Amino acid sequence: MRCSIRRGIITSVGIGFLWFFITLKVPREIEDDQNMMAFKGQVATPALKEDNYGKRRDLSLMEAWQNHTFQYIKTIQQRRKTWLTVGISSVPRPDQSSLLYTLVSLFHASSKTEQKRLTVLIHLAHSDLSWLKETVAHISTLFSTQISAGQLLLIHAPSDAYPTMDAMRKKTHNGEFYSRQNIDHAFLMSFAAKLSEYFLLLEDNVHCASSFITHIHRKVDAMRSNPWVLLEFSNMGFLGKLFHSRDLPLLAHFLLLFYKEKPLDGLIPHFRTLLAQKNPILCRPFLFYNRFSYYTSNDSQKATSFRKKNPYGPDNPPAAIFTNMKVFDVHFPWEAYTLDESFFWTHDVSAGNHLTVILNHPANLSRVQVLTGTIVDGKHALEKGQVELGYDPEGMPQYCTSFALLGHLLEGQMNQEILNSMGYDVSCVRLVVKANQVGGLIIRHIYLWEENSKYMEAAQSWM
Repeated sequence: MRCSIRRGIITSVGIGFLWFFITLKVPREIEDDQNMMAFKGQVATPALKEDNYGKRRDLSLMEAWQNHTFQYIKTIQQRRKTWLTVGISSVPRPDQSSLLYTLVSLFHASSKTEQKRLTVLIHLAHSDLSWLKETVAHISTLFSTQISAGQLLLIHAPSDAYPTMDAMRKKTHNGEFYSRQNIDHAFLMSFAAKLSEYFLLLEDNVHCASSFITHIHRKVDAMRSNPWVLLEFSNMGFLGKLFHSRDLPLLAHFLLLFYKEKPLDGLIPHFRTLLAQKNPILCRPFLFYNRFSYYTSNDSQKATSFRKKNPYGPDNPPAAIFTNMKVFDVHFPWEAYTLDESFFWTHDVSAGNHLTVILNHPANLSRVQVLTGTIVDGKHALEKGQVELGYDPEGMPQYCTSFALLGHLLEGQMNQEILNSMGYDVSCVRLVVKANQVGGLIIRHIYLWEENSKYMEAAQSWM
């Protein structure tokens, strides 16, 4: 009975700490032996002019925010330093369970021993108070054990710590969405700098492979004699990127200096090269995969039926699928283009074989992602392949009369943004085999994103 009462008290105190992290406010005066300076959520929130983030005096605001936050942690929580911090910046999504699913996957994929080496840091990066309260309530209910153990921390930077919307829209790729995303992650990384030895960047809609901490630890041990800045345990955007925590303050400043120039997954490779790691280090097996969510009004509807999409997920407009690869009675070619977890399976492919998506109507594409091989260990991936965009369809059934190379598969996968007119009026997307390959081949997904107002809609959700 005493244990249960004690556990209840610990959990209650942990939830109280969680609420402090959400609001980032503590009393104006803290009477303790260390005479700690009072920390308020507004410590980093003087009025920021359009380009103030690029100036030295405003970078010092981030340092002040960081230093006061570390004092808060040291005085209030007295937590230990762990081996790995997993950092996630989360925003509201149509699928409200995305963050919860990610946390469940993360903790279920790690053993109790592994969790002792782990800290999970969540930045709730939105100013909607109702969303914040609801998210805190759900997390504190589902993860009270992790909260009371100090394994799960949540933070929230106040809205006036950000530049104005007009400042973020000006000369910015896809409006204020990427600008805000970069600043969100600058706050996240600044806070995480002294929590652990290493920092792993994830997204809030992710599936984690089992024992991912052990896999990462083995890779880090194997790399001890080889200096590195960035190890990549996924090749999708900024997902699964591992940093030394000592580099995080510099990376946070870098993001604040160039927050309007490129999206996060474009800035990180530049940061890597500036710190003298010329080439990416991809670590197999890939351990993290995006989880796209879709909603249907009828569970029996097929993947080609109308679905209300997550604005961050692929569109996959209506299309026909053709291939000259071998087709069997299980896992058909069209399954590679669905939005569920089905896939196309074949074997013994030859150079020149292809799987072609022919769109019903030409589309303006902003991004193409091709995934081959199994999820966890990457078996049956396409060893040498490339993706081409096709134009000027003719005939009946239609076929494209001209193609342009979009990119090559790396480790059986490709995730390519299309930043120029190459993505306009695309009628075909073709996956081409470039060398003979013996054995099975799994083409798991071909995802297409259309260039439309989704980024503006996502950006407006910040307001």
